[in-house]
Amino acid sequence: MHHTIEVKDLRFKYPDGHEALRGVALSIAPGEKVALVGPNGAGKSTLMLHLNGILEVQQGEVCSCGLPVRKENLGKVRSAVGLVFQDPDDQLFSPTVFDDVAFGPLHMGLAEDEVRRRVRDALAAVDMADAISRVSHHLSVGQKKRIAIATVLSMDPEILALDEPSAGLDPRARRGLIKLLRKLPQTMLVSTHDIRMVAELLPRTVIMDQGRVVADGSTPQILSDAALLEAHGLEAP
Repeated sequence: MHHTIEVKDLRFKYPDGHEALRGVALSIAPGEKVALVGPNGAGKSTLMLHLNGILEVQQGEVCSCGLPVRKENLGKVRSAVGLVFQDPDDQLFSPTVFDDVAFGPLHMGLAEDEVRRRVRDALAAVDMADAISRVSHHLSVGQKKRIAIATVLSMDPEILALDEPSAGLDPRARRGLIKLLRKLPQTMLVSTHDIRMVAELLPRTVIMDQGRVVADGSTPQILSDAALLEAHGLEAP
């Protein structure tokens, strides 16, 4: 079966010598919604940044949507894998919401009317259609998170990789985000500390610790294993 994400024996060292990934293997099938959990420093963000080539593969291999993540494929990989950062301010840098959401499609060289259609569709998908002419940095954190998701949806990705999507949200914005993610059709990998969100939204859970995958299974099974969660610094929901 053609996996959307295929990671084999991925190892990564930062320039200071810190070994962030120590032989990670992970396969995600089309349409799966998978949680990536584990303590801080487990390597979750480092893994996410490999999926669309922000970090270069040092050792091992990463394939996204059947394409090896390498320099020559980066354009295709980046439109196939929408990476949403933890801090939406890392993603939003244009004068208006329209410009932010149009940025990717414009870089793909699409015609102006197609760009406009994609911007409208992406904003509609995150329930932010009426924000199209607003200034991104005037929005609330919850609204910014939605716009950040729209900036990758406008590129029509097959995969969404979200880093801590519910961090910093008030309860209402968090509920809204969970509802939004539930209705999106993309394959999803969600790195999060929000175990309640994992239980509600993501049928499969992968635990990372110290640069390795230490558990991978159905979410109910993993979240009911109190000893496993405790061993990796996670709280039962």
